Amino acid sequence: MFSTIRHSVVRAIKVLKGLELSIDQIQLEETPEHFTGDITILFFPLAKMLKVNPEQLAHEVAEYLQNNDSFIENHHIIKGFLNIRLKDRFLLRELIRMNNTFSVVAKPKKILIEYSSPNTNKPLHLGHLRNHFLGDSIARILQSVGHDVVRINLINDRGIHICKAMLAYQKWGNGETPETVGMKPDHWIGKYYVLFEQQLKKEMVEYGLDEKSIAQAPLMQEALDMLRRWENHDADVLEIWNKLRNYALEGFNQTYRRTNIHFDLIQFESEWYEMGRQIILSALEKKSQGFYKDETGAIMVDLSSEGLDQKVLLRSDGTSVYITQDVGVAVSRFEQYQPDQMLYVVGNEQEYHFKVLKAVLKKMGFDWADRLCHYSYGMVELPEGKMKSREGKVVDADDLLDQLHQIAAEISENVGRAHELDPSQKEFLYEQVGQAALRYFILKVDPAKNIIFDPKENIDFNGNTGPFLQYTHARIRSLLSRAQEEPSLNLIENLETMHEIERKLSLALLKKDDVILEAAQSLNPSLLANYLYELASAFNSFYQEVPVIREGQTAKRYFRLFLASQTGETLNHIGSLLGIYMPEKM
Repeated sequence: MFSTIRHSVVRAIKVLKGLELSIDQIQLEETPEHFTGDITILFFPLAKMLKVNPEQLAHEVAEYLQNNDSFIENHHIIKGFLNIRLKDRFLLRELIRMNNTFSVVAKPKKILIEYSSPNTNKPLHLGHLRNHFLGDSIARILQSVGHDVVRINLINDRGIHICKAMLAYQKWGNGETPETVGMKPDHWIGKYYVLFEQQLKKEMVEYGLDEKSIAQAPLMQEALDMLRRWENHDADVLEIWNKLRNYALEGFNQTYRRTNIHFDLIQFESEWYEMGRQIILSALEKKSQGFYKDETGAIMVDLSSEGLDQKVLLRSDGTSVYITQDVGVAVSRFEQYQPDQMLYVVGNEQEYHFKVLKAVLKKMGFDWADRLCHYSYGMVELPEGKMKSREGKVVDADDLLDQLHQIAAEISENVGRAHELDPSQKEFLYEQVGQAALRYFILKVDPAKNIIFDPKENIDFNGNTGPFLQYTHARIRSLLSRAQEEPSLNLIENLETMHEIERKLSLALLKKDDVILEAAQSLNPSLLANYLYELASAFNSFYQEVPVIREGQTAKRYFRLFLASQTGETLNHIGSLLGIYMPEKM
């Protein structure tokens, strides 16, 4: 709908002013409720470009559209705002056309999107789920508009934090396994990571150490020694590392399968740190600008000219840091895929890291570094502050999913129609309703904003929620099933007027393609989540206000069934882009 109107305005400006514009330069918005109209065209930017009065330009364009296009019923001009009410026949024609079209971008891109990237020393928590759901939905949205997307999971399986869990297991594991204690594998490893931190704190108190001198603690010295032995391929250390890593991956995969998260490519940091090391050593050998060894022997880069600081690329003992493997991974990905964009879905606490990564690559002569994009999002925090895995202060992902599954089961059994389903169907429904509550809770928030999650308060299942959307879809499927007739488009096409509530639902439906394109362009799934709530609310108002199956006039009944069908299909389509399953029954 918006596209049709933009094309008409572009044509009007060309005829009236001789200026060739793109449709992206035409700014539209929904008319605010306290003004008359459906769509508002903003003329201030165009008037500035043409150096004319915006109100006069609005009058000229309105007159042209009124005389040459068939979609305006009436209009009102307030300064440089042209508010137009669309003809019912235009809305009807756009609805029928919408049935056979979908949004695609003009120039598809090759986009690599990295998300999840867990550490193999701890289980997944609620913060990881925000990452998963954002990355997954962005990939779905980009693919839906025609981009070629490669989903990548870079698993962090090396470094000092991994060695902490390994050392704790070596010292205090006593041959224990997840099977012998009945724990999910990644939870079991996380237990040892927390145990290391607890023992380290005791040592720091015992030796009178603070955070600045933490490396002097005997336990930390042992962990650093284990890291050096790992990078030197010590057989005993590698045996422990492989054992714990495989357990962690088994646990992660269970959660990925449960939440329908998948990847096209899985990479491991342990595979790339050596390549990164060689690229860094080569830059030093070539005397690339800014690369040097400090007095301790650490390899550094001076980024002060980029407004950053001095950055360690390799420690003095030769061991790698985070950015070491990030350099290797970025170079290898570009060589393999030649992407237009490399998108990293990582929390906002890593904004500085990605600025450094891009600057380091540029200093090495990789001009494509500008294709790196850090998709920064806000953190999920508890009422008392940031979640801390090392202290065990987290909302465990699996425990939360279990809790929501149970709540969905209780609600469905009490007020729903779950009794019509067999036991396996019930369990599937409960799982999907619980996950919809969680996905929507996370995705309806603008990605840039932090989320405060209070474990003492359950994620809501009423109001502006995922289950409300699912219930609306199930209501539509039930309505269409009871109607037992297929709406005839031939009869619908002859309708001349709509009820106001039909217009409201029609306008909501016709926003679909524009919202998808905007969500893809801005990488913002919350636009789709909030659009779904607007659409579901519009349908429920429509359902309450006018009869559908009981409507006696055939053309009207068919049109209302058509609106219901289109709403159901749109809920299902947009829901799938957010990873939210829409059930037939609830």
